[in-house]
Amino acid sequence: MFAYFFFLNLVCAYLREIVFVIQSQSNSFHVSRAERQRADLLQQTQSLTQTPPPVLLLHSLTDNEGDWSILPVLPYLSLLFGKNSSWLVFLEEETNVKVTKLLQALRKFDRRKEWFLGKPLHDEESTIIHHYAFAENPSIFKYPDFSAAWALSIPLLDRSGPNLYLPCLTLVALYIWENGQGPRLTAVPELCTEPEHSPTAQHCATTLSSPAPLCGEPVKKEDIFVAVKTCKKFHTERVPVVKKTWEREAFLLEYYSDHTDPSIPTIDLGVPNTERGHCGKTFAILERYVSDAVPKTRWLLVVDDDTLISLPRLQMLLSCYDPSEPVCLGERYGYGLGQGGYSYITGGGGMVFSRAAVVRLLASDCKCYSDDAPDDMVLGMCLNALGLPVTHSSLFHQARPEDYSRDFLAHQVPISFHKHWNIDPVAVFNRWLKDESRSTSPRGLNKSTKEEL
Repeated sequence: MFAYFFFLNLVCAYLREIVFVIQSQSNSFHVSRAERQRADLLQQTQSLTQTPPPVLLLHSLTDNEGDWSILPVLPYLSLLFGKNSSWLVFLEEETNVKVTKLLQALRKFDRRKEWFLGKPLHDEESTIIHHYAFAENPSIFKYPDFSAAWALSIPLLDRSGPNLYLPCLTLVALYIWENGQGPRLTAVPELCTEPEHSPTAQHCATTLSSPAPLCGEPVKKEDIFVAVKTCKKFHTERVPVVKKTWEREAFLLEYYSDHTDPSIPTIDLGVPNTERGHCGKTFAILERYVSDAVPKTRWLLVVDDDTLISLPRLQMLLSCYDPSEPVCLGERYGYGLGQGGYSYITGGGGMVFSRAAVVRLLASDCKCYSDDAPDDMVLGMCLNALGLPVTHSSLFHQARPEDYSRDFLAHQVPISFHKHWNIDPVAVFNRWLKDESRSTSPRGLNKSTKEEL
């Protein structure tokens, strides 16, 4: 009995020194998820201590657009909690936490020293999404899987303020490592990404939610208008891949090119093709979407002709979002965050807009400064000027599966990948994005089982 009360006293002491930070987003669906997670954490701690630990929602801490990339908000957290706390524990919305086991795991580390804790990921090969870090041996450098939760000891925050503002797990690790002057990521076996009720998760302090659809019935395919950006030189190279893989899942789809080809068919929007950027073409697509030229739908999906995507999984994901809100969804990146910059959706992985978002964008004075300006970044600047949030989903990918850690993809049911370089795109689609349980027919879907997102 004495040992039990001694343990409880230790738990209470440790709880008072922990700050939980939920990596939340401002979209109403994500706020709701984060609030539920905060309530669960506080309920667990009520039986352990009368003074609950701080449980913060990242999106609501400051007005800084870049807080979601973690580094800009670290000085703020250090200022608030540097004197009275020992640990910052970061969680994603889908991370389940067993507080007592987490405390037991943290007790193994001297909180007076600099610690960077998590579940390590590493690249199999040098990749552009991580800026070719450690190109000679990319597997040597470890960065945290955010889904498993990760932690920083407070002494680590006493370093000088961060100057990197990019949306990349690797860059968080690179900043903390500081060219060998800081600590590398230390593996904590109790930080896991196993399913919540898996027999292999009995030792885990963190797990992921059980396989289940996120929100109700999927959005109807008739409610998604799909716009594919292409050009004449790719009509015979990339467009056939779209037709062999995911086009059949779309109910409303148009190809936009610099050349009219009735065999596909393509539509020439009157915008010359550009080698990069495609801002003029994308804004022309937005104008066409709200015109009488196409059926009225709640959602617009804009993709490249070398994007591979699962529309049924997208339908499931969109069931969680309110199309009456200005929703802009995809894989989020950032430019100059913390220095007056902005967030944007990477175009290659697919950009999803609610009709409300498109209407707001076009009603503003925001325009392309040239036809070959980067469309995704210009849209990000426009959204930032309007005060409209960019909503991130890690299920969209702006690169190939080979460019991501195997362990990172292992606990996902991905929605998209991008690029055909040095791969068989049809084989990639069949392996990563095709649901064998679905019975498909051209231009529509039959009834099918729901898939985990």
